[in-house]
Amino acid sequence: MFEKIRVLVVDDSAFMRKFISDVINSESDMKVIDTAKDGREAVEKVRESRPDVITMDVEMPHKNGLEALEEIMRINECFQVIMLSGLTAQGSSITVEALAKGAFDFVQKPSGFNYLKIDHIKDELVEKIRYAVVRKKKLQQNNKDINESSKMFIKDVKIEAIALGASTGGPRVLYDVITHFPKDLNVPVFVVQHMPAGFTKAFAQRLDINSPLSVMEAKDGEPINPGKVYIAPGGYHMLVEGERIKLDTSPPIHGVRPAVDKLFISAAERYEKNLLCCVFTGMGKDGAAGVKEIKARGGIVLAQDEATSIVYGMPKAAFDTGCVDMVLPDYKIAEEIVRLTLQH
Repeated sequence: MFEKIRVLVVDDSAFMRKFISDVINSESDMKVIDTAKDGREAVEKVRESRPDVITMDVEMPHKNGLEALEEIMRINECFQVIMLSGLTAQGSSITVEALAKGAFDFVQKPSGFNYLKIDHIKDELVEKIRYAVVRKKKLQQNNKDINESSKMFIKDVKIEAIALGASTGGPRVLYDVITHFPKDLNVPVFVVQHMPAGFTKAFAQRLDINSPLSVMEAKDGEPINPGKVYIAPGGYHMLVEGERIKLDTSPPIHGVRPAVDKLFISAAERYEKNLLCCVFTGMGKDGAAGVKEIKARGGIVLAQDEATSIVYGMPKAAFDTGCVDMVLPDYKIAEEIVRLTLQH
């Protein structure tokens, strides 16, 4: 008999507590063990019941989701917290902060809290709960034997642009990487992080405040400048078109928009052998087709390793193409990108 995933549901709305509980309890491999109506109560119940996963509303009275998360992380960093956030300026900002402070991921609540339209979060929430448990087990193993594998010979070329792609777990590692780029990294950096519209703006703002480089949410038609970091806005594919950024709303690829493949392929066409890319943690296979195009044109491809990836989907799909030059743990990626870019 397998053990079910034990979930604590935290929300100040009784309706949402029941809705989320019903979604979870309808799955054969998980169950709600308790609920809490605010962050203060959530911290108490975490101490009592030690759940595997906590779903946490962002905006609550007494103690909001971020404050509760910080306390829960102090109790034990192995607790997995999935934030539920409405698309408000405050909600998206708190959510991005929560991801940086240890939250596993987030699920967007429907705009306007229209409860007739919340069915779309069911599959996403259940999938992320399952992935969260995988991450919990990885943290509990505390495997420090991290190898830098698959180091292939990398040609000495002048890097003219950097392209980065990530999904689940990406905001935290991208934050660590981008904030470690030096001010003299004099090439444009293009970033696709799978995130809904609104959240990418908050993500870009947080990076800009804490980075030596200027970071912005990309705008359609804006000129590409060296030393700038361009974040693809949620809901738009971002492409490199000559010396400008192009945003489009063509159909999602792999169910996502922005898609890493769209960015990688367009950047490969523009920069050819002078492009350096990296595929980070995330679900699915977005980026795999892009790295094949980059490698075909002589560019350099890095990928995050399995041990430090929250979800080893996208990096594995990239690695399986045979086009990855180097596999690295998250804490070595910024250093390697800087070394390869500034070697000339």
